[in-house]
Amino acid sequence: MAAGKLYLLPVPLGPDADPKDVLPESVARSIEFIDHYIVENEKTARRFIKAILPTKKQPELILSVLNKHTEPQEHFEFIKPCLEGKNVGLMSEAGCPGVADPGAAIVKLAHSNNIQVVPLTGPSSILLAMMASGMNGQSFAFNGYLPIDKAEKKNALKNYEKLSQDKNQSQLFIETPYRNNKLLDDILATLQPATHLCIAADITLPTEYIKTKTAAQWKKEKPDLHNRPCIFIIHKF
Repeated sequence: MAAGKLYLLPVPLGPDADPKDVLPESVARSIEFIDHYIVENEKTARRFIKAILPTKKQPELILSVLNKHTEPQEHFEFIKPCLEGKNVGLMSEAGCPGVADPGAAIVKLAHSNNIQVVPLTGPSSILLAMMASGMNGQSFAFNGYLPIDKAEKKNALKNYEKLSQDKNQSQLFIETPYRNNKLLDDILATLQPATHLCIAADITLPTEYIKTKTAAQWKKEKPDLHNRPCIFIIHKF
């Protein structure tokens, strides 16, 4: 019996994005023949499947939840259908699975069990922010979340600023959306005035906001980023 495949299914970056605007038809075609899914949130996953393929019969879907509460020993059960000849779809809560996403552990396990992994095209906030930033798309690093401790956060920002100059490498990071405004204040209090900062918020949504300015310029006019998914990029040229 041939093994099933693990399909990496991208989803929109926010609830206000029309799936048809940001996803190719291949995603809907794949969902048409996949009944087993690994998702971060069952409710939002079902809502997405219904939006992109209304004819899909919801009662036939089998969803396994992968989040910070999931135990590693549960992961094998999630990919077991592939070993039984069934295809499985892996979804992030937003954007592309496996990138800044817990799904990477499932993909790694699939490779170790000789299961074919099929990535499908979709929106990645990291790449879209880099594309629109005007910074170095030849060399960049995504650093995830900054430390919460104020002193550690300041040291991290100083380190990324130095790395960007020494290696000519743009440095990306994120924050929990309700802390964005506080992080922006910390960034502007730490960076040197001529260091460039790109703020990319609500990417692909109707309220999309992407601008690159120096730290000195941002201090004159700060956007309200509260509860808006956001990518920050810094580069000292």
